[in-house]
Amino acid sequence: MAGGASMGGDDEGITGINVTPFVDICLVLLIIFMVTAKYITSQSIPVDLPEAASASDTQQVAVANVSISATGQMYVDLEPVDDALLRARMQTRLTQNPELRAIINADRATPHGRVTQAIDIIRLAGVTKFAIQTTQPAEGEPGAAR
Repeated sequence: MAGGASMGGDDEGITGINVTPFVDICLVLLIIFMVTAKYITSQSIPVDLPEAASASDTQQVAVANVSISATGQMYVDLEPVDDALLRARMQTRLTQNPELRAIINADRATPHGRVTQAIDIIRLAGVTKFAIQTTQPAEGEPGAAR
């Protein structure tokens, strides 16, 4: 018969699944996520981070971003704070989430004493988990991992 139609009771089940449309949808979603990923990243105060060969990207669930500008001005999640307000904010956030981690983003021109002072304030507030944000040096620069 023309067209391959059979007259009898052919009870064969589906023996294969075409996954091409599924793969197409997955690729489209992947492209959308890749394009929009840079718009989803967290905002921060622009600082010139120092470089360290052991630098890594750390993104934790409960994070307080503490930025210190080159002039020594401190910010907590984009809001300017003084020493007393920094301690109060850290204590408040710590009561909301006991697993709070502080990420310190200090400009490379920030005096070492100011960074130490910020760490001391954060620790006095009760936050014991903190890190200093750095960037990895470009290949071939001094301090690059070998």
